[in-house]
Amino acid sequence: MHQIMTVSILTVALGLSGCAGMSETQKGTAKGAGIGAAAGGVVGAVAGGGKGAAIGAALGAGAGAIAGNIWSKKMEAQKQEMEQATAGTGVAVTKTSDNQLKLEIPSDISFDKGKSNIKPNFRPILDKFAAGLQTNQAARVTIVGHTDSSGSDAVNDPLSVNRAASARNYLAERSVAISRITIDGRGSHEPVAANDTEANRAKNRRVEIFVAEPDPAAPK
Repeated sequence: MHQIMTVSILTVALGLSGCAGMSETQKGTAKGAGIGAAAGGVVGAVAGGGKGAAIGAALGAGAGAIAGNIWSKKMEAQKQEMEQATAGTGVAVTKTSDNQLKLEIPSDISFDKGKSNIKPNFRPILDKFAAGLQTNQAARVTIVGHTDSSGSDAVNDPLSVNRAASARNYLAERSVAISRITIDGRGSHEPVAANDTEANRAKNRRVEIFVAEPDPAAPK
């Protein structure tokens, strides 16, 4: 355990000591690497003793640095634009703890029950979103579809993917490179409310869109 603590403390100290003279972006990457190294060192040491700690620290440092995103002026501008564009619609626009812009679009705007066709009220939101992405070519998008628990996984899992794909395709038709967009479907596996009433089931039928601007200082 002493070896674990030594590796963890040293890696964090090394990461933080290099922050002098760095930009805020570079500081974030360095701190991420230090924290990742500490966590990796602990896990590695538990798995394989002192040698495992060293290997875990190295891997953790890389993961901590690569995972970094930046919150640039362009990201802030798009957040403000989307807040204005979605005011009064029920769409939640937030900044996540890992510097991503998140849009949570409820079912009454996005998709009808059991369908993956984009509803009319969703289109102007996606239009504004696509325009914002054009001003920040470095940003990458992840779209995640969700369903309620009605029906089986065999139905819900592909339905959630198809909803994410519909949003992706709509953005691509508005000149957002499809290579910038990743999609995923979680079916009914990540509810935000109990599936015990129609109102709660409607909350779970949603689409989440994340925008991340990778830190250019992070190692590739």
